[in-house]
Amino acid sequence: MKHSIRYALVVAAAVLLAGGCAKKQEAKTAENPSFRIGVSKIVSHPALDATEQGIQDELAARGIPAVFDLQNANGDVNTATQIAQKFLVDKVDAVVAIATPNAIAAANTIKDKPVVFSVITDPAGAGLVDADLMGKGNVTGLSDMTDVLDHLKLFQRVAGIKTLGYVYTSSEANSASSLASVEKACAEIGISLVTQSINNSSEVKQATETIVKRVDGIYLTTDNTVFSALPALIEVALANKKPVFSSDTTSAVDGGCLIASGFDYYKAGRATGAILADVLQGKKPADIPVKFLKDPSEMDFIIDLDVAKICGIDFPQDILDTAGKVFENGKLTTRN
Repeated sequence: MKHSIRYALVVAAAVLLAGGCAKKQEAKTAENPSFRIGVSKIVSHPALDATEQGIQDELAARGIPAVFDLQNANGDVNTATQIAQKFLVDKVDAVVAIATPNAIAAANTIKDKPVVFSVITDPAGAGLVDADLMGKGNVTGLSDMTDVLDHLKLFQRVAGIKTLGYVYTSSEANSASSLASVEKACAEIGISLVTQSINNSSEVKQATETIVKRVDGIYLTTDNTVFSALPALIEVALANKKPVFSSDTTSAVDGGCLIASGFDYYKAGRATGAILADVLQGKKPADIPVKFLKDPSEMDFIIDLDVAKICGIDFPQDILDTAGKVFENGKLTTRN
């Protein structure tokens, strides 16, 4: 009985959400040939916003007419489910789900239209695809899995990390997968690990305060809830002269992270848009392998010399030479 009531409430909420978007729900006709695309993201922060924009720009660049219904779950998994139900009611032509909770909700709800996920750390672990990393049924997409071991070796070399702090969202499947990778990498290179879990973005500052005096630096994987409160985390870390290494370069462009190394999330959006274009033009999601960003042109490497000064860290010259972007005196400079 409880499950029936819960389902009825979810459907009712989806219908209410649909009411405010009537203009985006016009049927596709000869006069209105645009594809209707539902885009669902877990929260608004620079990386996911850049991904969302990249998806739209890729379809526009390919000349594919599309109307986008952009939805934000504001960090709430239940809202992600309601958004998926909304798209089901609206009968959109395809769904793009940005971040793991939204992708799981969309894949579980929508079975007769393509679901393209984006920036999912561990799509197989989340049950979106199988271990062969091919599309599954109506679902395929793009992963933002990073090389944690390489990151921690670099952090250890630059900042002399012996004890690492790690803040993560316990309810996010991608965060659980990333935690396992961090634990394995730390064990391999002899770093002690201190972790602190959170449930929502309002807990990020307190979580950082809990561990900051016990660690030499803080490492961040692609955890959307944590990154939505990144300024609060950086404030605590720098007040204690502890460096932060971020796997999300997009959220680091305002400064505050000693090192940021990872994907260009706008380019991740463009790559996701390319997958979406393929399925809109008739390719089956099951025939499209999960895409991983590997090309150096799709990556960013940012260092912050202002943070290095605060924390008493000197960058080795070879690291300085490889940085694509450098913060110094409050200004971000892009190198060719």
